[in-house]
Amino acid sequence: MSRYTAIYDACVLYPAPLRDLLLELAVTDLFKARWSNRIHDEWMRNLLKNRPDLTLQQLERTRDLMNAHVRDCLVDGFEGLEETIQLPDPDDRHVVAAAIKGRADVIVTFNLSDFPASALEPWGLEAQHPDEFLANLIDLAPDPVAAAARTCRLRLKRPPKTIDEYLDILARQGLPESTTMLRRMREKL
Repeated sequence: MSRYTAIYDACVLYPAPLRDLLLELAVTDLFKARWSNRIHDEWMRNLLKNRPDLTLQQLERTRDLMNAHVRDCLVDGFEGLEETIQLPDPDDRHVVAAAIKGRADVIVTFNLSDFPASALEPWGLEAQHPDEFLANLIDLAPDPVAAAARTCRLRLKRPPKTIDEYLDILARQGLPESTTMLRRMREKL
């Protein structure tokens, strides 16, 4: 198993298609994926606010499955570090604190401006957009990433998705580079 460790910020766990792919990749052993209960609370709270068709019980089930299937994913005991971290938005300090405690190398987030390099460098961390993170994984291990994307696509049953439909969904998630790379491997999807 790789020692490279990624903390998933709540914003990348919020959209189901991206969450599904990131979680499928988390069980490949290409890297270690981690998060905290506070990160769970944040994506679940925002999803419930914006999607009245979902229930807390549904999201709790998703959370519990995530925690059960990704080895050593939950980070705790980081709260004491929060006060030592300076960020543009103090509400994001818990993510960096969890990353430090979880010995992460990268924070995967759409909100790059919330995690400036100058604030992360002293901790040996960097923030990466999920498109960059996925593109890097595709460069390093194209076949396992393609297999993970295929698994996610085939899991979609209502309705089933063609390869192009699935890749269009990923592109709408803000993953243009990764989607372009996956289109070149379409025979594996």
